[in-house]
Amino acid sequence: HNNRYYVLDSPEISDSEYDALMRDLVKLESEHPELVTPDSPTQRVGAEPVAAFGEVRHPAPMLSLGNVFTFDELKAWRQRPLALAGQSFDLVCEHKFDGLAIALTYENGVFVTGATRGDGLKGENVTQNLRTIKSIPLSVSKDAPRRFEVRGEVIMTRAGFKRLNEERERKGEPLFANPRNAAAGSVRQLDPRITAHRPLDMYIYSLGYAEPEGSMPDTHWEILQRLKSLGFKVNPHSKLVASIDEVEDYYRVWLERRDSLDYDADGIVAKVNPMTLQKRMGDVGREPRWAIAYKFPAIQVTTRLLRIEVNVGRTGSLNPWAELEPLAVGGVFIKAAALHNEDDIHRKDIRIGDTVIVQRAGQVIPEVVGPVLSKRTGHEKVFQMPRKCPVCGAEVIRPEGEAMARCTNSVCPAQIYEQLKHFVSRGAMDIRGIGESMCDTLLKAGLVKDPADLYYLAKEQLLTLERMGDKSASNILKSVEASKQRPLARVIFALGIRHVGSEVAELLAEHFGSVDGLASASEAEMMQVQGIGPKIAESIAAYFRQAPNRKVIEKLKAAGVRLEAEQKPKAAELPLAGKEFVITGKMEHFTREEAEARVKELGGRVGSTVTRKTTHVVVGADPGSKVDRARELGTKTLSEQEFLELIVEK
Repeated sequence: HNNRYYVLDSPEISDSEYDALMRDLVKLESEHPELVTPDSPTQRVGAEPVAAFGEVRHPAPMLSLGNVFTFDELKAWRQRPLALAGQSFDLVCEHKFDGLAIALTYENGVFVTGATRGDGLKGENVTQNLRTIKSIPLSVSKDAPRRFEVRGEVIMTRAGFKRLNEERERKGEPLFANPRNAAAGSVRQLDPRITAHRPLDMYIYSLGYAEPEGSMPDTHWEILQRLKSLGFKVNPHSKLVASIDEVEDYYRVWLERRDSLDYDADGIVAKVNPMTLQKRMGDVGREPRWAIAYKFPAIQVTTRLLRIEVNVGRTGSLNPWAELEPLAVGGVFIKAAALHNEDDIHRKDIRIGDTVIVQRAGQVIPEVVGPVLSKRTGHEKVFQMPRKCPVCGAEVIRPEGEAMARCTNSVCPAQIYEQLKHFVSRGAMDIRGIGESMCDTLLKAGLVKDPADLYYLAKEQLLTLERMGDKSASNILKSVEASKQRPLARVIFALGIRHVGSEVAELLAEHFGSVDGLASASEAEMMQVQGIGPKIAESIAAYFRQAPNRKVIEKLKAAGVRLEAEQKPKAAELPLAGKEFVITGKMEHFTREEAEARVKELGGRVGSTVTRKTTHVVVGADPGSKVDRARELGTKTLSEQEFLELIVEK
């Protein structure tokens, strides 16, 4: 769930369920310290940054907040700082934004680096994308500290989210599930032009550090006012309070008024105001002791369950969902909700016709919590999973030990539709212009019967489709052609093999080097790859045993799709191997990201700060303090022209 939330931007459980799991884990580890491992979710924040962006190391860790859910828990949290201080102190109350945590670094008044939280110690360099967000100042007044970092949250307003989804629906593109996913997905685009067209905003809520020391106020509240005066957007609803009872009052006010906000807030945050006390309290594991999130309860309402319908997924899974008597939940109008599987429906005793409790937490897809038994009339019907596929009529089986029933027809139209959607998606072959609506149109028109058919489309065929113009058809064909050069791992992932996600696809591509190599491998050979167990190996082998799947591979090969890994020289053989570069200042001929990418292509490493391991510092216009640090350490400096000559020669 950590990976789905922080890396894939696609959570499949609500925030309240995630919080419950985390609390269970914290309790387990506190009772059994011997079970704590370095890779436990309690020991880190988020997940590893995506390599394509480049890394930024945080000078001070970006931590996650601990949670409380009751006033008694809030009072218990306050006891520790009270004991340390020996006297009363102020607290600052803020809204807990539901967005993407970001750190912004400024040197000599100029915005130089923006990074995601990542794993808390290092994040993704998304500077160019953040520069497109209008609420982020590109420069601040000259009386700002020489070098400082601010932290905050990139969000998408509810109104902006609605407009974005309406636009995507018109274009036939997949809709975002909620504003948080939309904001995170928008910031983590490899093309900043996409980010620029998204309705993003950013609120600043803390100072990371400032140089020289003592150049900022010594309380959190005064720091917020100072940052506001420098041009940063600070939430106007933040409040300085003197007691824990006032924190509770603030919480109650915004619990009632949260639907009036134009952004998602899933609670409030209480922070110790004196910075000296914050430093004395320090951190524990992944959380600061001086701040706590006081979470809002999930929004629950009741309505009538009209029907239980079943969707068929790309792997043939039959996925039940509830059709509801329409109602408004948390400011959003809903008429459908998630049901996990047949066993879960029967365990909760949810029946067709029941009055049910519907929960919407963290702005994710609503779910049915359970029935209101006191409102039963006796006319409700027990749900039974269909024995025939609701789409193609094929036999439905439920493999032993599995929670999901499955359609046995590998060419079921519903499966093909889901397979096609997956194949063209951004993380797979990334074929732009072919969204959910276009997938459906192509299938219904008979132009495509499997994903490989996309590579045999002609413009004349596309022009026969309703509302398809010459330019749109040309753009689709251009995107299809470009997808032929996607890396092998993306192709393997796009095939939609059950249990093979993007990370597993990377492992398989690196080990086997080609689709043919993977297809001819035995299950035993697959399990020699670290991270591949019997379940995944069995699924891959089963995929390649099916004749329709082998036919798809042959069609992809004949169309010129690259089914082999690109041959790369070993890192030690590359010309910049063993060298570490730090780049500072503005470049004339390329962006910093382009320069860093070129260093990595040539086998070098890229650092964010100058250390004794740094071998070269590339100096552009208006450089920061990194040049002074390089001189102190005797590190070699290169002008942009010298750096250009170095990488061109290689």
